[in-house]
Amino acid sequence: MQKYRCIPCGYVYDPTEGDPDGGVAPGTPFENIPEDWICPVCGVSKDMFEAE
Repeated sequence: MQKYRCIPCGYVYDPTEGDPDGGVAPGTPFENIPEDWICPVCGVSKDMFEAE
């Protein structure tokens, strides 16, 4: 599965890990994350991420 990087802060969303603290289960592809999800590090929206 594709990893995505937050452009402002560099946080990498890894689908194998998900974001359990943000309500995203491990194994969730980036495309399936809810649109209102935000970067757990800097708080920007999902549209500020790019594929690695």
